[in-house]
Amino acid sequence: MASSLSQADVSKLLAEPSPHVRAELAGKLAIEIDNTQLTETELKLAQDIVRVMAKDVETTVRQALSQSLRRATRLPHDVAVKLANDIESVALPILEHSKALTDDDLTAIVKSGATARQEAIAARAEVSEKVSAVLIDTAGEKAVATLMSNAGAKINEASLNHAVDRFSSSDVVKERMAKRATLPVTVTERLVTMVSESLKDYLVSHHELSPSVAADMVLQSRERAVINLSGGSSDQELEKLVMQMYRNKRLTPSLVLRALCMGDLAFFETSIAVMANVPLVNTRILIHDGGRLGLKSLYEKTGMPMRFLPAVRVAIDVVHETPMDGGANDRERYRARVIERVLTQYEDFGQDDLDYLLDKLGDVLSAA
Repeated sequence: MASSLSQADVSKLLAEPSPHVRAELAGKLAIEIDNTQLTETELKLAQDIVRVMAKDVETTVRQALSQSLRRATRLPHDVAVKLANDIESVALPILEHSKALTDDDLTAIVKSGATARQEAIAARAEVSEKVSAVLIDTAGEKAVATLMSNAGAKINEASLNHAVDRFSSSDVVKERMAKRATLPVTVTERLVTMVSESLKDYLVSHHELSPSVAADMVLQSRERAVINLSGGSSDQELEKLVMQMYRNKRLTPSLVLRALCMGDLAFFETSIAVMANVPLVNTRILIHDGGRLGLKSLYEKTGMPMRFLPAVRVAIDVVHETPMDGGANDRERYRARVIERVLTQYEDFGQDDLDYLLDKLGDVLSAA
């Protein structure tokens, strides 16, 4: 497509007294400047006109120019910088969309402290680690929250940890951070202790956590459900959590075994049902089958390591033999009995699982 921008257009632009007409020409210019069939001379002409219009005294003309050229790939860098430092109505489209701006340009504008400009930069389709770091260090809550919800923003571990420190009291920043597609495990574990209860299940099911933290969070979630919810809705919430964890490959054998050893039979039953693809009511019957064959058959369908089966049997036996007595600290004493029996009757634990149970045994004995 040949250029439709003529020398007559240029003359008209320079002489035209009407801001309305000059604004209309800005739209035409945006199409021309990215026309790949322009000759070098024609491209230079178009870019020179852009430079003239960027200095126009009429705000409406500069607004039209900024809006029209916000995605132009051949917008001159000097013009992009000029528009980005103009009044907000001119600057924001360029700040949010223009690839002509460099990281140095963007960080300088972020450091200027203008809130709306920071928010526009945080919303860019791509934000580098360098720009993200400056936003987290300098910008306000709304801009950083926007950055956290931006899938195109690259944010390194140090910056995420700094955001946790700086916005520890901001629920919106922590929530949007928690819901990023990926998070370093160090950041996830820090958020665990800070986010609202409604976000803890999300962290367990969507992000990588150390086995110890994940197991502890599952137990906390179950205890909240028992205390706060009716039996029916508690089972529904638990099944939802387990399904999320399973789909996101967070329902690990160690987590399931640890929850059982800590006395959370309901979580164990639901996990086995999901992993074996067997209805929960049938799963409970098979788990508690007195002949033991039902448990073995069900367990084999889950894909859990067979070396864990003896420990599962021991834990379930203790559950049957030692119901909670209703006295003070009965939950802690109940867990202590389960862990002690498993540790004394089953030795084929990995070191991490062994350390976890020994640590928890000390906790529950102290609590009891």
